[in-house]
Amino acid sequence: MEEEEEEKGVGVGVVRVGLQVIANVVVTSGGNSRVRVWRGVGFGEVAKVRRREVCDVLCRVFNLCCEDEVVFGAVCRGEGVAVAAEIVRSVSLVGYGEDWIKLLLSRICLEEPYFPALFNALSVGTGSLESEDTDQSVGDLSQEQAFLLRIVSEILNERLEEIHVSTEFVLFVLSLFKASVEKVDFTTRGSSVLPTGVPSIDVLGYSLSILRDSCASLGSEEVVDTVLSNGLLDLLLHLLGKLEPPSTIRKAMKQDQSLSSGTQKVCPYKGFRKDIVSVISNCLYWRRKIQDEIRAKNAVLLLLQQCVLDEDNPFLREWGIWCVRNLLEGNGENQKLVAELELQGSADVPEIAAGLGLRVEIDQDTRRAKLVNIT
Repeated sequence: MEEEEEEKGVGVGVVRVGLQVIANVVVTSGGNSRVRVWRGVGFGEVAKVRRREVCDVLCRVFNLCCEDEVVFGAVCRGEGVAVAAEIVRSVSLVGYGEDWIKLLLSRICLEEPYFPALFNALSVGTGSLESEDTDQSVGDLSQEQAFLLRIVSEILNERLEEIHVSTEFVLFVLSLFKASVEKVDFTTRGSSVLPTGVPSIDVLGYSLSILRDSCASLGSEEVVDTVLSNGLLDLLLHLLGKLEPPSTIRKAMKQDQSLSSGTQKVCPYKGFRKDIVSVISNCLYWRRKIQDEIRAKNAVLLLLQQCVLDEDNPFLREWGIWCVRNLLEGNGENQKLVAELELQGSADVPEIAAGLGLRVEIDQDTRRAKLVNIT
């Protein structure tokens, strides 16, 4: 057994050295030579070697072979996406030691239009998503797809001021979010933050994170208009309205035994509510049309309700206050609506009172929590 492991280690070492030699050759080669190198080496088989030291060097060779935009396009229209999919599978199992994988996925998913193809190449089941159809159903989501979204989310967050997100990319992510909403069980409270190990929940969370950062990225105006015109705001407000109140408000409401929460949903992972509020916050930033739309949808009180501490959503209060600031900034109608809230019997919630001068109350008609002005 030890001899087999030793032989396996020697084989991996040989593959790694071979890739390093190829990388050195590619560095000194021109475009045509790089294409020949790519076509002459069985990178698809090499990508199936589930070892970190091999994956790191392979990602470097992939990047070097495809530095030229024309070569990159030719590679990705050929077997390049399949090779990248095998690399993602390997890295999802063994991890990575260098950032070559992030450079590669940044190029494929964010700078070039091959994210849908790569995501689909990692799928399980019979369903798939296409970028031009944002309402298609999907088969079972895979751990590798969730891992890909996780890495892409990290890349976008790290390079927020550098990357210009395309509308095609964000529409595909929105389609993933919509599909995962249909698959996730919102009756079971999540006990961990992302990643949870459940692909549908992780795709839900990481697609939300990507949407949040896309709406704050370089040149985000077109991106925000695109996702809002495709129903993002309505979906987020619907999900937020169906969730049970934050823990601070639930505790304040305990004394009212007539309040029923049987039809309310719970967060499938810790941070879900905060992530919804963060996307809405970025969509609201200096956008009068969205401010007015939220008022027209009678959702102002719903957003005010998020300005509290919540055990299942770290930093909800901070995002909630930022969201309300963006909701009220320069909008006299929204400011007037908040100022005219009337006091009708309250529950003490210090976080709201100190932060925004508001108080939680139980609406006598709907039996749901609401906020009123106490200043």
